[in-house]
Amino acid sequence: MTALPRSTLVLGGARSGKSAYAEGLIRDASIHAVYLATAEAGDQEMAARIARHRSQRGDGWRTIEEPLDLVGTLRMVVRANRPVLVDCLTLWLSNLMHAERDIAVETAALVEAIGELAGPVVFVSNEVGQGIVPDNTLARAFRDHAGRLHQRVAAAADRVVFVTAGLPMVLKSPEKPTVK
Repeated sequence: MTALPRSTLVLGGARSGKSAYAEGLIRDASIHAVYLATAEAGDQEMAARIARHRSQRGDGWRTIEEPLDLVGTLRMVVRANRPVLVDCLTLWLSNLMHAERDIAVETAALVEAIGELAGPVVFVSNEVGQGIVPDNTLARAFRDHAGRLHQRVAAAADRVVFVTAGLPMVLKSPEKPTVK
């Protein structure tokens, strides 16, 4: 078994391999883990996608679906001896925006919780800020919120990994201090 830092953020674009990488981190650390899913099955395609992901994970995972109360759920389930995978922060952000929640307050609560959780927790999120500027107000607001969320979570996390084409690049780790 491989020890994980208390908190890890795994970022990447769509189909970059970030979720598979994060699941591998968890599998290498423990035979029992919690998968905290933020997605909601709003249509048949998404329901099928969720079912496919669940079956691919296999045994050893306890799945908890929580689209909004990420912080409260993390505080209830995180234990030092059982890793938690949160997939994904951008879906959680989308859910918060749809529910008209205060994004700054929710982000601050998550960042505070990261510092308090026993860990290990691996957060997965979609990097959406490297493409074109969106053509509508809602999409631009989402991109901006996601960028600020990622900056805050990355600053609080012990380790940050960017995955592209299935290849992980460590941006921050306990062994690799960041430049301030």
